[in-house]
Amino acid sequence: MAVSKTHKDKITIEIDTTEMTPAQVRLIKSLNHMLVHVIRAEEEGEFFDGSAEFMRMCAAIIKQAKFPDTWASGSIPYAEQALEYSMDMVQEFMSNSNVITYDN
Repeated sequence: MAVSKTHKDKITIEIDTTEMTPAQVRLIKSLNHMLVHVIRAEEEGEFFDGSAEFMRMCAAIIKQAKFPDTWASGSIPYAEQALEYSMDMVQEFMSNSNVITYDN
C-alpha cells in the first residue's frame, strides 16, 4: 500500500515494503530519483537518456515483481508477457496520441 501527502513544494510517499526484497526497495528509490531527474531535465541528451533509463527501471520492477515468481514453475513467462503487453499499450497510446492526465 502507498500513501502520499502533498505539501507546497514537496510530495511525501510512504510505501509498505514488508513483502519486498532489498533489491526491489532500492529499485523503487532509484526509479523515484530518475523520475524527478527526467521531469527536471533541461538538456536533450539528459532528457532522452533519463527517459530510456526510467523505462528500463520500470521493466526491471515488472520482472522482479512477486507474481512472476509465484508462477515461475509454470511454462508461461509472465514477466516477459507483461512487458510485451505494456509496450504494446504504450505504442498504441503514442500512435493514437492518447495522453492520460491524472489530475485530482
